[in-house]
Amino acid sequence: MVDTADNARLLLRATWQRGRAEGCPALVLVHGLGGSDASAYVVATAQLAHARGWHVVRMNMRGSGDGEPLCPLLYNAGLATDLLAVLEAVAPRASRVDVVGFSLGANLALLTLGRHRDALPKKVHRAAGVSPPLDLSRCADALERGENRLYQHYFMRMLKQAYRRRHRARPDLFPAGLEAGARTIREYDDRITARFGGYDGVADYYARASAGPHLTAIERPALVLAAEDDPMIPVDSVARWPLSSSVRREITSTGGHVGFVAPAEAPGSFWAPQRVLDFLQGQDGAGAGVPVRGTGAETAG
Repeated sequence: MVDTADNARLLLRATWQRGRAEGCPALVLVHGLGGSDASAYVVATAQLAHARGWHVVRMNMRGSGDGEPLCPLLYNAGLATDLLAVLEAVAPRASRVDVVGFSLGANLALLTLGRHRDALPKKVHRAAGVSPPLDLSRCADALERGENRLYQHYFMRMLKQAYRRRHRARPDLFPAGLEAGARTIREYDDRITARFGGYDGVADYYARASAGPHLTAIERPALVLAAEDDPMIPVDSVARWPLSSSVRREITSTGGHVGFVAPAEAPGSFWAPQRVLDFLQGQDGAGAGVPVRGTGAETAG
């Protein structure tokens, strides 16, 4: 467990390599919206990383997964202080620390590297974001398209249930009924996420928590991995941002949202962990069998 500066308690699950702990690198994994340390994409990445000799730390964002009883508070895309607390806790136990985020966790990882670059532990070496919503407003718009109504329904059902659990656990913090009637992610974020995250409404939340504007400030090597056919992350919301010379952007022709199904080392034919780990280990080629554009000139803004 890790405690943050504002008294949130985060549940981490670590799988350490045997032997001298500080002699191995550590990989911190951050899940997406509605996920946890048990999400299939997190577990698949953890298994491959551990097989390659990494310590693996699976982070639950505040109130997520089995960490919910430890912390009734709500997470959001801009809680860089939580990730910084985890990196600080892991750094003494490893030779270096890298971080990989997925979806909302990818935005959080990239935002932390850019906006809070001066607060990063010295041992933080590289990072990667898989299917990152770099422009939260554009992604909220995408979810409101008719073809995405099933995704919207899934997320709204999950978010409303999570809020009701918070109300039952801490009615003094979370008033009853705030979630009632919210139909879209944007409405939920306006009523609840922004309110409890300290933002002045949804526009302020999306503007301040989106990682896109901070990609030019990233100083450590970072990979942005996205897919043209992602139904929730419009490709232009990833491709339009200028980059620092440390950031590499790769956009595959297929892959969906945290899908990337292709022949791979990781369980479930999940190609993203293989690409991410190759990048973290300094093997910067895009790999065979997966069409990728933007791997050359797109490495610099």
